Amino acid sequence: MSAKNVLFIMIDQLRWDALSCYGNPVVETPNIDRLAARGVRFTNAYTQGTSCGNARASIYTGRHVRSHGATWNDWPFRLDEWTLADYMQAEGRRVVLLGKTHMKPDREGMERLGIDPESDQGRALTNAGFIEGEHDDGIHPEGPAGPYSSREPRYNDYLREQGYAGRNPWLEWANAAEGDDGTPQSGFYMENAHRPARVPAEHSESAYLTGRAIETIEALGDTPWCLHLSYIKPHWPYLAPAPYHDLYRGCELPPPVRSERELEDPHPLVRAFMQLGVARTFQDIDKRNHVLPAYYGLIRELDDQLGRLFAYLEHSGQAEDTLIALTADHGDYFGDHWLGEKDLFHQPSVKVPLIIHDPSAAADSTRGQTCDALTGSIDLLPTFIESLGGTPPEHRLEGHSLRPWLHGEADAPARPVIFSEGDYGRLPVAQQLGVDPLKARTTMAFDGRYKLVHCLGLPDMLFDLHNDPNEFIDLGRDPGYAAIRAQLRGQMLDWSAGLRNRSTVSREKERSLTGLSRRKGILVGVWSGSELTDDVRPPAEVGVF
Repeated sequence: MSAKNVLFIMIDQLRWDALSCYGNPVVETPNIDRLAARGVRFTNAYTQGTSCGNARASIYTGRHVRSHGATWNDWPFRLDEWTLADYMQAEGRRVVLLGKTHMKPDREGMERLGIDPESDQGRALTNAGFIEGEHDDGIHPEGPAGPYSSREPRYNDYLREQGYAGRNPWLEWANAAEGDDGTPQSGFYMENAHRPARVPAEHSESAYLTGRAIETIEALGDTPWCLHLSYIKPHWPYLAPAPYHDLYRGCELPPPVRSERELEDPHPLVRAFMQLGVARTFQDIDKRNHVLPAYYGLIRELDDQLGRLFAYLEHSGQAEDTLIALTADHGDYFGDHWLGEKDLFHQPSVKVPLIIHDPSAAADSTRGQTCDALTGSIDLLPTFIESLGGTPPEHRLEGHSLRPWLHGEADAPARPVIFSEGDYGRLPVAQQLGVDPLKARTTMAFDGRYKLVHCLGLPDMLFDLHNDPNEFIDLGRDPGYAAIRAQLRGQMLDWSAGLRNRSTVSREKERSLTGLSRRKGILVGVWSGSELTDDVRPPAEVGVF
């Protein structure tokens, strides 16, 4: 039986180990845990990009970064790319987006093709194919160069309706706290992470998006749907509403995963990232431990909101025919390896949580199980297509359906190596290293034990996660591991050469074109007509034969 609906939940900047079902000793996520108990929890899932933009572009297209071209935030992918919205519509689903995509429009490309950005086609191309719903990337600060966002979010109107007046309630209320003297304090200043947001939990971004999701599903009625619910938190600003702001303050927090050895002679790229301001902040253990409880609080708040949504699905009877997938676009270093944010390829950044609940009876045998196979974010789209009864187009998609793992099939295909990509050309580290922004590219190849990070123009990095699971020892310049590095570089070359660049020609079209030129009379290299088979022999009336 195929699923009727798809609920695709993405949580921004959620570490894989920040959920209790993945072993976190502090934060409690009972509703996500229950989802894992009803589905399959993947323990070796990796994002294909370590920034919001390239990770999400890979998820939405089912393709690697070098295939779709959106290598970092604000870089649009090509206009001819098919996306999650396109595929789900082709399967007969109403597609609705609520929340973040971090996609940017290729306005130059649309202008060249005469496409009005405000038309339905233009709006779809602007936002990864999504037209219906509510797009909100959840980042609306203002600086000397003006506002970051070009459009005001509907969430601001909602806040004003609740009595939170102002020119930018997102900035002034939802992501601001009150100081000891009652004056507003910016949530961007992490020194305020211990304070509650100025709006109560019932009006937070997570609560608002959850309410919109319930309203949307209710309005869709019996119409088969695909809802992409893309939560903004726990992405910074790290400011949680009460009571979540201090729910974990005073708890014994897990220490950062880092070693003094990493500071002795770090890789040039890692050293440059260690010198960024966000890394400097999280290198201070007191500052890190001041912010982490707010991050955990935002996760617990989100889990409570998911409990509200799941309860609605159960009550409305839609849970029994809705496939639910939950993942993150990437992680967050939070001081691990002396780093902050993401962008590089240590486990806290590149590994992501992934839980899928398949409602079909064929998945009953795997409920509550874990899958240790190497999986990627690009595997989600083919999984959705197949779960709706469709056939994933293998001439475009570079991921593999996870349905065999969900159904416990003995011959489920195992991926030998997983790849991820990065682009640091817009970051100050490129200038610091003297690297041309066009060449500021990184690629990870991980076979389950060895992780190679190829840095164009710089030395490779290599980690042995069997003997060094915390990735403290970089073997990239160790001559004893030259053969391992060469093997992974070879696999990287084969992978790159095998990407689906011929994405406009389907397998069926390819088969129909094979030999067509001969059947149309192009007989290159033929010595005489006696060599020809009947299917390519020209008709006798042509004369010269």
